[in-house]
Amino acid sequence: PLESSSSATLPEGSWLLYTKLDSVRWRKYSFSDFPDQKDRSDFWMLGIGYGLRSWLSLYVFAPYNVKKELRDGGERSFTSRGFADPSIMAVLGFKYDGGLRLIPRRESLEDMMDWHFTLYGGVSLPTGDANRKGYMGEFAPDMASGFGKPTITAGFTATKQMVNLPELTFVFDASYLKFFEHRYNTGDRYRFGDEFRANTALVYRVFRSQEKSLRLDLLTELNYLHLQKDRENGISVEDSGGDVVYGVFGGRLYYRRASLGAGVKLPLWKDLNQQSQQQGAEGKEKYRLIITLSLIF
Repeated sequence: PLESSSSATLPEGSWLLYTKLDSVRWRKYSFSDFPDQKDRSDFWMLGIGYGLRSWLSLYVFAPYNVKKELRDGGERSFTSRGFADPSIMAVLGFKYDGGLRLIPRRESLEDMMDWHFTLYGGVSLPTGDANRKGYMGEFAPDMASGFGKPTITAGFTATKQMVNLPELTFVFDASYLKFFEHRYNTGDRYRFGDEFRANTALVYRVFRSQEKSLRLDLLTELNYLHLQKDRENGISVEDSGGDVVYGVFGGRLYYRRASLGAGVKLPLWKDLNQQSQQQGAEGKEKYRLIITLSLIF
C-alpha cells in the first residue's frame, strides 16, 4: 500500500533505499475570512532499512518539508523549508501457522498465505529547527521544521493473502504517535495533539510476468485519523483536532527489486473541532498526491 504499513519485513542481510513524496494542495477560502492561508505542502521522506534478521528490520528516516502559505490576502507568500526531525524504527515480524512464530528465513508460496503480523516502534530525534518563525517573525510552530522534543510511535499490522483469490491481499495497520510539550525560545509552550491512525487496504495483483520480473498492483485504502487538540501554554487550542477518513486510490509497479507507487488521497469525511475556523488542517485538503520509490539490494 501507499499509506498503510504492510506486515513485510526485509530479507535477512538486505538493504532498502526508500523515498516518498506526500504533496498536499490545501483547500482555500475567502481571504476576507482567512487573510493568511496555507497554499501547499510537500513532505519528502528519505529512508534506509536493513534486515538484521528475517523477523527484525531496522530503519532510519529523514524527512524534508516544504510549506508554503499565502499572506496579506494573497498578495504575498511565505515558504518554510528544511530537514525535519529524523527517526529510527524497529519492526518485529511474526506469523500464525498453527501458532504464533517469528518470520522464517524462507517461506513457500503456501506459507505466504498465512496471516502475517508486525509490531513496530520508533522515536524521533529533535534536530529540526523548532524555533523557525513565521512571515512576520511571529511564533508559528506549524511552520517550523521540528517539534523540539522527541516523538514516540508504536504500531501493529496484519496482512492476509486470500487463499481462494491469491491475487488479493488485505492489510490492516494501527498506530499511535505521541508528542511532548516544548518550550520555544519565545517563551511559549506548545504541544501538538497526539495522533491515532487505523488503516485498511486491499491490494489486487492485475499483472505479473516472472520472465520479465514485472508486476502491477492496484490498491485502495481507507485511512482513519483521530487528532487530539493541540495545547498552547497549557490551554487547549479549540480550533484544532478532530476526526478524518481518507480514501486512497493508486497502484504499484514492481520491476526486479525496485518498486514505484503512486496514488491520490482524498478526504471523504471529517468532523473537526470548530471546523469553520480551520484552514490548512488535515481534513481540509483538496487532495494529496503520493509517490513512493524503493529499491532492495
